[in-house]
Amino acid sequence: MLDKLQIVKQRYDEVSDLIIQPDVISDQKRYIELNKEYKDLGVVVKKAQEYETLLNNIEEAKEIIADGSDAEMVEMAKVELDEANEQIPKLEEEIKFLLIPKDPEDSKNAVVELRAGTGGDEASIFAGDLFRMYTKYCESKGWKVSTVDFSEGTSGGFKEIQFEVSGEDVYGTLKFEAGVHRVQRVPQTETQGRVHTSAATCMVFPEAEEFDVEINPKDVRIDYFCSSGPGGQSVNTTYSAVRLTHIPTGLVAQCQDQKSQHKNKEKAFKVLRSRLYDLELAKKQEEDAAKRGSMVTSGDRSAKIRTYNYPQGRVTDHRIGLTLYDLSNIVNGDIQKIIDELMLAENMNKLKDLGETI
Repeated sequence: MLDKLQIVKQRYDEVSDLIIQPDVISDQKRYIELNKEYKDLGVVVKKAQEYETLLNNIEEAKEIIADGSDAEMVEMAKVELDEANEQIPKLEEEIKFLLIPKDPEDSKNAVVELRAGTGGDEASIFAGDLFRMYTKYCESKGWKVSTVDFSEGTSGGFKEIQFEVSGEDVYGTLKFEAGVHRVQRVPQTETQGRVHTSAATCMVFPEAEEFDVEINPKDVRIDYFCSSGPGGQSVNTTYSAVRLTHIPTGLVAQCQDQKSQHKNKEKAFKVLRSRLYDLELAKKQEEDAAKRGSMVTSGDRSAKIRTYNYPQGRVTDHRIGLTLYDLSNIVNGDIQKIIDELMLAENMNKLKDLGETI
């Protein structure tokens, strides 16, 4: 492990020199990438220093015990040796996980899209519940949520809603939420009191920067229209809403959240870039999923990942067989414990892939 940590330290010093070079500073994409790498390596280097200090403490304690000339010092050395030996395995586990290669997409912001699936009005209501759940979760993380576009359901909730989330390591956290979410409960619209199963799909895209994806303006058709509200009525009479169609792929992105046409256009282009970027990423994720049981849903987003059972107060994540009887807190945004378990399972798979190299 010390050899691995020495390589990390060398790279850390190398990146430290690079980020102050004028040619790197002038290259925005490279500068951002290197700054991120410097920050990530810094976390490992700090742990490596703790590890080396513990190893040195162990050696010193062993020398004092072997010498045996000072009984009081020997007793202190034995206590220090026991403490260090207790800390070493935990620190080694932490370092192993830190040495797992990071996905460069994880630090990006995210665009999240929720769509009502099977279940009619109840599916729209459920999509609205999921939006509330994610909004509350993002607030607890100190992340900013900004709505891009939405279409309201006839009995509440949303037929579909798209929103941006910005903050630290957003995509790396929310990517585990992509897939089909199912709900089992008595719908508000049900008069017989029977439990129904409805579904909503969650899609999570890493937000692409301009230098990640280049869009040829000739490839995009831009349409302007009036923003609409519930029932389709016009909210305003100005053509502030924007719809972009990427002709080569047929991908569509639209935004009507802002009053300004310019701001809506800017947001729509951001979403379109992220969708195009996600197309490429989906191919990679499918390849990764084929190699190992990835917790991140691959490109088609059709996998049923989680069920929310209201009569039993139960939430089950099918990817890792995790069942929690804490539905009321979970639907109020307390999903960190589920995400932590999914991250752990994902990292354990990555550790297996790395084999005994660490």
